[in-house]
Amino acid sequence: MVANEFFWSHSDEPHASRRRQILAQYPQIRQLFGPDPWALLKVTLVVSLQLWTAVYLHGAGWTKILTVAYFFGSFLNHNLFLAIHELSHNLAFSNPVYNRFLGIFANLPIGVPMSVTFQKYHLEHHRYQGVDGVDTDVPTLTEVRLVKNIVAKCIWVLFQLFFYALRPLLVNPKPPGKWEFVNLIIQLGLDGYMICFWGWRSFGYLILSTFVGGGMHPMAGHFISEHYVFNKKEGQETYSYYGPLNIMSWHVGYHNEHHDFPRIPGCKLHKVREIAPEYYENLESYGSWSQVIYSYIADKSLGPFSRMKRKLSTHNN
Repeated sequence: MVANEFFWSHSDEPHASRRRQILAQYPQIRQLFGPDPWALLKVTLVVSLQLWTAVYLHGAGWTKILTVAYFFGSFLNHNLFLAIHELSHNLAFSNPVYNRFLGIFANLPIGVPMSVTFQKYHLEHHRYQGVDGVDTDVPTLTEVRLVKNIVAKCIWVLFQLFFYALRPLLVNPKPPGKWEFVNLIIQLGLDGYMICFWGWRSFGYLILSTFVGGGMHPMAGHFISEHYVFNKKEGQETYSYYGPLNIMSWHVGYHNEHHDFPRIPGCKLHKVREIAPEYYENLESYGSWSQVIYSYIADKSLGPFSRMKRKLSTHNN
């Protein structure tokens, strides 16, 4: 492989075949499929706490707001972002419409409408993992060409939410649907209410919580840990994290397990590893998302190009 170029795979993504093998050997895993009965309560509690905090800080100084946003609000908003990830798989209710409304509700403290659009692209990430021009989770060639040193990687990590938001518009643009307009109207309504009744500081707290929580932050380590290839000799393209932050992140760290079984809620993914340990114990995994961020920035051999890609024809085959 030439330096600063993507890894190219000539086989299909590994999760569908591993899922078939595991289910053939352990059919009882199907009993784990279905919604998380506590999802509604968990989302409601976090949304309520974050909106209350925003109101409480309406008269605070910007230094205090930024401090609370980084050490508290960032964890809540990132939790809600990952709740939206869970809801994109319809893992709160059996009815997809209820999941969509709960996703829009979970979106409120994030400040920017993204729940419905995220689902549209995220399901393609599962179905077409790494497929060139389809999976918008993979960085663009522009990112590869611009992000070539430690300073550039620091900036890229700090603003990675912007790259995630803009990348679909460049790689695989799709016209907005009616649900996206519903998401937009409800979100703008909440944003306008916060600004009108509690001022720009309360709204600024919500936006800062989203921004800092998605940048140089321990929770944001999952963006890199999930699919960036740190050891090209392994040939592995999905990585799990088994550290304590899974409690705050809907267990998204169990990422191999999640891609193998996207119909199992995060709170039960650890059971997959317990039932079928031989499929996961030999896979490379992480114990610290902060260490992942540091390694990504410090290692000159790593960058936005450290991803596995495949052609659509390979996927179809």
